[in-house]
Amino acid sequence: MTIDVLLAGFGGLGHQDHQTTMYAPAFAAHPGFRVVGVASTEGDEQRAQDAARRLDVPCHDLDTALSTVEAPVVAVAAPAAVRAQVLTTVLRAGRHVLADKPLAPTLTQARQVAEAARQAGTSVVVAHHHRLHPMIAAGAGALRSGKVGLPWNVQADFVVAGGTPCPGQELLNFGGYPVDVVAALTGLPVHRVYAAPAGALTLLAMDHAQGLTSTIVVGRATGLAGVNAGGLAQHRYRVSGSHGVLVLDATKPAVTVTTANSRSSQWLSIDTVTPLLNTLHTAVTTGRPTTAGLDEAVRTAAVLDAAQRSLDEGVAISVAPNGEHR
Repeated sequence: MTIDVLLAGFGGLGHQDHQTTMYAPAFAAHPGFRVVGVASTEGDEQRAQDAARRLDVPCHDLDTALSTVEAPVVAVAAPAAVRAQVLTTVLRAGRHVLADKPLAPTLTQARQVAEAARQAGTSVVVAHHHRLHPMIAAGAGALRSGKVGLPWNVQADFVVAGGTPCPGQELLNFGGYPVDVVAALTGLPVHRVYAAPAGALTLLAMDHAQGLTSTIVVGRATGLAGVNAGGLAQHRYRVSGSHGVLVLDATKPAVTVTTANSRSSQWLSIDTVTPLLNTLHTAVTTGRPTTAGLDEAVRTAAVLDAAQRSLDEGVAISVAPNGEHR
């Protein structure tokens, strides 16, 4: 089944344009989707017109596009300042959504988008696509099958080399990826966050349910030889358990499990955007819940919101089950 798609918004944090660099090419290459229109949003009109010419599809403002382009799916990558508003408008029009990350710049806005989606009854897949990496699936499977016993700590590094920075927004820009992956691996919510600057990077120390702890180093370092500007210099997870250690290195990528008696590695593909679109296609055609959906995105937004408050106040911030801070 081929599903028609409208591309709405060509911005993000800072100078980002994931619609052009990531989603449009992925939709074009996917046999289950067909891009049939482009919608501009506030501040990205020229990029929208350029994309429409490249794709040979009509370009309208958002309201006109939603009333004239009969596409059941809308890929939203609007500039951060208007993203929540655009998502809400699209959802109220009854469309399914692929939402760029972050879902919204603030936790309050993320909740508003989630409420709009619940009222609309349509599917929303959020582009926390690293959780869909085969590496993460293999690692989560190893943990659930008890390969390393009872996990007690996760150490994660998500460091981008060079590229164009998002001043004052790098935690929001990158932090959602490793926070979401740790959640996907462990299935345990975060109860408390302490965040501290570590040079150009940020350190997150988190307490989870059931006594699990995690430490994440995230951010943008200076350019490195052999790494494309804006590419990942480090993307790895080390899970320590009662009976062994599991190491996932997405820059290789590999999953390595070490126990007292053995050591094994599994090498995996690095494509994560195709699985993201597969997830979207399945959600739209079957109505089944997605593992990259709104609940996960709102929980991630709550953790990042608490982390930013911790940076501002210099204290650990507790995150209640409903995402409120105390």
